[in-house]
Order: sequence, then C-alpha cells, then structure tokens
Amino acid sequence: MKSHLVTPNRAVFFGDLFLIAVSVLAAFVLRLNFGARLADFTPQIITMIVIGWAIKPPIYAYFGLYRRVWEYASTQELKLITLAVTAASLVMFAAISIIQALRIFAEFPRAAVPIDYLLSLAFAGGLRFALRLLAESRTSRKSTAGRTRRVLVVGAGDAGALVVREMRKNPQVGLIPVGFADDDPAKQKQEIHGVRVLGTIKDLPRLVNTLHAEEVIFAIPSAPGRLVRTVTELCRQENIPFRTMPGLHELLGGKVSVNRLREVDITDLLRREPAQIDSQLVGLSLRDKGVLVTGAGGSIGSELCRQVARWQPAEMTLLGHGENSIFETLLELQDNTPNLPLYPVIADVRDPQRLHAIFAQRRPQIVFHAAAHKHVPLMEINVEEAITNNILGTRRLVETCLAFDVERLVMISTDKAICPSSVMGATKRLAEAIVLDAARRSGRPFSVVRFGNVLGSRGSVIHRFKRQILQGGPVTVTHPDMKRYFMTIPEAVHLVLQASAMGQGGEIFVLNMGEQIRIRDLAEDLIRLSGLEPGKDIEIVYTGIRPGEKLSETLWDEGANYQPTPHPDILRLVEDDLLNGSALQDTLDELANLAQRGDTAAILHCLETVIPGASIRLAPPTDLTATV
Repeated sequence: MKSHLVTPNRAVFFGDLFLIAVSVLAAFVLRLNFGARLADFTPQIITMIVIGWAIKPPIYAYFGLYRRVWEYASTQELKLITLAVTAASLVMFAAISIIQALRIFAEFPRAAVPIDYLLSLAFAGGLRFALRLLAESRTSRKSTAGRTRRVLVVGAGDAGALVVREMRKNPQVGLIPVGFADDDPAKQKQEIHGVRVLGTIKDLPRLVNTLHAEEVIFAIPSAPGRLVRTVTELCRQENIPFRTMPGLHELLGGKVSVNRLREVDITDLLRREPAQIDSQLVGLSLRDKGVLVTGAGGSIGSELCRQVARWQPAEMTLLGHGENSIFETLLELQDNTPNLPLYPVIADVRDPQRLHAIFAQRRPQIVFHAAAHKHVPLMEINVEEAITNNILGTRRLVETCLAFDVERLVMISTDKAICPSSVMGATKRLAEAIVLDAARRSGRPFSVVRFGNVLGSRGSVIHRFKRQILQGGPVTVTHPDMKRYFMTIPEAVHLVLQASAMGQGGEIFVLNMGEQIRIRDLAEDLIRLSGLEPGKDIEIVYTGIRPGEKLSETLWDEGANYQPTPHPDILRLVEDDLLNGSALQDTLDELANLAQRGDTAAILHCLETVIPGASIRLAPPTDLTATV
C-alpha cells in the first residue's frame, strides 16, 4: 500500500490525513457544541479519526486518487472523488455501527457520520482541485513570460472549447485565446473557459482589429467548404494567418491537441460538400471478412487499408510491388490496429502463379484492386508497361478471383477512362471492361469505382505546387483553362467502400463531385494561403497541354445510362457499349502480343479502334514536370 499512498502523491496523502482529522472534529462540533460537552466526546473523536485514517486512504488509493495528476483534473475526476468518499464513508458507518452495537462507548452521535461524509467530500475535492488551480496560475505566468500570439477562435462549439482549453493547458505553444466568433445567436456574449463570444463570423475584420489578434483558428471541423472559403478570404483581406482544426477523418479516436492544428490546406477549399458514408452498410459488408488490397502501399490503397481496418475484418492482406511502401503501411496499421491479423505480400499482379499461391494461402473474400500505373505523361513514353500492368495485371487478378470464389471485387478507375486521350486512360477503360465482363459471366458482385483527381495523393498537384512555392516559384500549370474534378483521399476511399457494400455486379459507381475546378484557381489559392500573392510574389507559368491531356474531364460517355443509388452522392452507370465475351478476350490477347513485341504504334491503333471516343497520340511529353 505504501507505494500507492506515499510515493506518487505524498503531499496529497498527508493532506488527506490532516483533513480527515479536521473533518471528524468539525462533524462533532456541528453535531454538538464547543465547550465541556465536546470534551466529553474526546475518546469518540479520537476513535473516529483513527477509523478514518485506517479506512479512507486505502479506499482512496483503490479508486486511484493517489495516481492522478491533479493539475489536469476534470469532471471525470470529480465523479471519482465522489465515489471514493462515498465508499469510504459507508465503510466507516459500518465500523461505527459495530462499535455502537458492542456498546464500547456509552454514547456515540450517529449524525456525525453523514456530516463527516459531506465535509470529507468538500475537503478531498477541494484539496485536489486546489492543485489544479495552482498549476493553471503557474502556467498562466509562464505563458506571459515568453513570446505569445493573440488568437481569435472561429467556432464556439465543442471543438472551439477544446482548442481554448488546450491553449490554456499548454503555454509552450505560445497562443492566448482572446475571443470567439460564432454565428449562433444563443452563444453571443457567453463565456467558454473564460473566453467570451464577441461576435459573428461577419464581424471577423472588426474583432481582429479591436482584439489585436495575430492569428485566427477555425474550430469547426464539420464546416462546409463555403464557410471555410469565407473565413479564408476575410483573413486574407486582413493579412492575418489562418489555421484550422483537423477534419473528421483526422479526429477519429478523439485525439485533439493545439499541437495538431495545421495550416489550411487546399483540401479544405473543395467547391462542394464532402461525401458521406453509410457506416452501417459498409460495416456489415466488411466485418469478419478476409480482405485483400492490391496496391496497398499507394495513396488510395494505404487509405483503403486504414479505413477497412476500422470495420473489424477477420484479416487483411497487403499486396504491393514496392517493398518500402508496403512496409510503411504495415507499420502504421500494426500501431493503430494491433489485434488485426495483417499479411504483407510483395508481388506483381501480372504474375499468375504468384497470385494463385497467395489466394490459395489467404483465401480472401473481398478484394480491392488499387494497383495501377497512373501518371499520364510517364505512360505516354512507357506504353508497353501501361498495357501489361493496367490491363493484363487486372486480367490476371480477375481470373484468380474467379478461380478462388472471391465474393466481391472492386476496381479503382479514373475519369480519364472516358473518351480517353491518353494511354493511361485507355488502359483503365479496358481494365474496367475486364471487371464488368467477369461480373456478367459469373453473376458475382464485381464492380468499378470511377472518380477524378485525388488531392493529396502521390503525384498530386498540391505536393508539386507546395514544392514550387517553397522554392520561390514559378508554379507551372499546363493551361489557364485546364479543369479537373477533385476529391479528397478519404472521399475516394468512402466511395470505394460504399461501392463494395452496394454492388450487385456489373456496375460502375461514380461520385457526384460537383463542378470541375480550374487548376489555375487551385494554384492561386495555395499561393495566397502561403501568405503570398500570385503574380507578385510567385509567378504562374503556363507550359502548354501535354500529349494525352484534355482541358476538362467527363465522368461518363455522352448518352450513358446512369441511375441514382440509395447513397445521395453516388450514381450507378450501366455500360454496355464496350467489348465483352470472346471479343474482349481476343483484344486482350492481341494487346499482350503487341506489348511483348514492343509494337507501340499497333497498340495505340488497337486502343483507338476498340474504345469509343478514344484519340490517343504518340509523342514525347513537352514537360514531364508541369502540373495539370
């Protein structure tokens, strides 16, 4: 007992001993009166103090009251104190009842016990929360000693309260909250952790000036992009730094800290609402299933692994060609989901014998196919590789899934597969046909997910823009009118998981991604968010459209049959215009032979012949490093 009572919280322990004696004495004083009558009860007082010393500290220790760091006490600790004091008082009451039954004393005022209970509750709680007040006063003095920044917090909800509380608890971050801005009329003039709500978001410029704020923190993680853009523009006009709370996917697990506040990223500025997920449907489709992910080391594949792991699959196989990326994904998953069986596999999807051995050993029930070459300009000068990996690799995987009775297969595709102008887009269109044809032939729920550019993925415009801005520019864009659909990595993965749950077989699922965004606008936004002005501090240089690129993308062919799904942000396309059956197999065989011979011109001719609207050119890219 000594190690629990004395070593960690020695001052608290001895403080309890003193206050136990004070509580008993005060209980007798309140029950009786000062003077001779109180002196007559000296033996009873001493006995009750000894009983309190014998009972209360061990029970307090049992409830963990000597293991807490009381500088960070909260309402949870208050509940714990109440339970501990109540339990100790009940045991004391039982002990004193036994003493009375044995008639050790002629008289023992029973009312002293409940009075002692109330006093003990006040003393035990007061002692511990006094430590917190002392700690807060110390940190407050420390925070004013060093360089600090005055912060205006936008959003007076749960996230804003957490941000302010963390600032006060962590003075080392050098942030002092000076006020809230919130549009909720009921919160105006209210205080949260001693910080007042002083106005609405429209009042932001006035509040920044009157409060002498040096930074704005946006603490509404679920806010729509429209509101984020509004606050961003107001901060830009006032020339004040702006940071935002992590979004929903970064807040999973409830780990919130001021240190995790990040600079506003372009992913916060999508011109539409983020897509949501039907958690119940996805959970039912993945729980207790064996899952295999190809391309598990890539941006989409690794995020798929993270999200799938949340739904408690029976096991997960991480298949990829790059050992370093697979190893990194494995380490992260082991840290976050230590109880999930994980099987890292280094393999090439083009190797049928290797795939057969993997499936024979692991017997996956659900397969997500994210392995593919995706860089448009690189595939323009590596045509044979695009054919063998994107088309023939998909063919080998689908054949293996059929051979081992895989329940569900979901393939990751791209909007570049529609009326393709690039080798990469054309190979993904034929890969789609392979999956859809297998679904029709087998009747199994094999489906395709098609979406646009993914912000934050490897090779994303964001990473390229950031590097160029750090180097002082220029930022390279191919064309001022180049437009693309954009989505975040979590949205892309949500779509894939939703398709896995909804797919009946032979469908292409497409996310409603709103309007296309000009690449030039993204570049200008990111330059401004870096505290610079486009055209003044950082130049934007237009390098010209590269071979295989289009000014804008489409998500389906003109006149395609698309239908709504139970999910409001997802459409289902039923496509019957491409090859299937023996015609598809003959085309795949021909492409395999041409790739083996290295006959690039014949490959391009074949792709343009079989894919509707294809216009694929063969020419060396003018600038491999320019960003679309």
